[in-house]
Amino acid sequence: MALSRSHRVTMNDGNTIPVLGFGTIGPRSVPKSESEMATKLAIEAGFRHIDGAFLYQNEKEVGQAIQAKIADGTVTREDIFYTGKLWSTCHRPELVRPALEESLKTLQLDYLDLYIIHSPISFKPGKDLMPMDENKKFIGDSVDLRDTWEAMEKCKDAGLVKSIGVSNFNRRQLEMILNKTGLKHKPVCNQVECHPYLNQSKLLEFCKSKDILLVAYSALGSQREAPWIDQQSPNLLEDPVLGAIAKKHNRSPAQVALRYQIQRGVVVLAKSFNEKRIKENFQVFDFQLTPEDMKVIDGLNKNVRYLTLNIFQELPNYPFNDEY
Repeated sequence: MALSRSHRVTMNDGNTIPVLGFGTIGPRSVPKSESEMATKLAIEAGFRHIDGAFLYQNEKEVGQAIQAKIADGTVTREDIFYTGKLWSTCHRPELVRPALEESLKTLQLDYLDLYIIHSPISFKPGKDLMPMDENKKFIGDSVDLRDTWEAMEKCKDAGLVKSIGVSNFNRRQLEMILNKTGLKHKPVCNQVECHPYLNQSKLLEFCKSKDILLVAYSALGSQREAPWIDQQSPNLLEDPVLGAIAKKHNRSPAQVALRYQIQRGVVVLAKSFNEKRIKENFQVFDFQLTPEDMKVIDGLNKNVRYLTLNIFQELPNYPFNDEY
């Protein structure tokens, strides 16, 4: 992965993406106004890649932060790389463009740099983002994701988004898109949970073979928010092996976990609402892990997922039944 001086890499469509991104998802306990403040701090710290989503319900605040930093001269629109996500209630082809246009309006942007299908699991369309029946079971929708992808391609062709990709897809689901008849634009990326305890080495190898970037979320472990996060999962940043490597380089375990991904050719997202940690998370371009460090961190893999989506297991296109 050849890094430019602006810490960007080129995607398979010729556009570039910053290898380090700021994740804007926040726990329910955090007021939405803090998303605006954190995004401003991230841009001031040097982050240019902002990762958002309709599901996070804070695109208004994140958009206000971006507009404020453009207005005060910190950045131009061209400096910012914004990722948005198509939520699962909008997989039907006729709903894709309206969903994107709604995000653009909320963000006060003319285009997105990247728009990705948030999850291969389709939900019943409607205002309810997690539709359930009277028995508290999620209501899925039967959609061919190849049709959804065609609608994404049309959004790119219309200039509403520069690049298109996917998230939480397994190898089989990626192949379904790649082998689709009449494919016009390949996915530029697949955004998945990825960290030293779940290093996704097989999926990474597959994506590299297809010139698709892997983008890592939960790269520092995850906040313990029930019911989405396994409450029994180990705390990544307290791992003694990671701690020892961090001490050797006079860095934090978080900086080592982020640097690990960049060195293995993964675009990595860091999220925090703490000013000190936001600044610290950007300081990963002035040190290098040794091949031995990389090998040791590879050895931490336990195939542990923080994000537990077992509640969706009965729905079509559930991605985590396959090996990768």
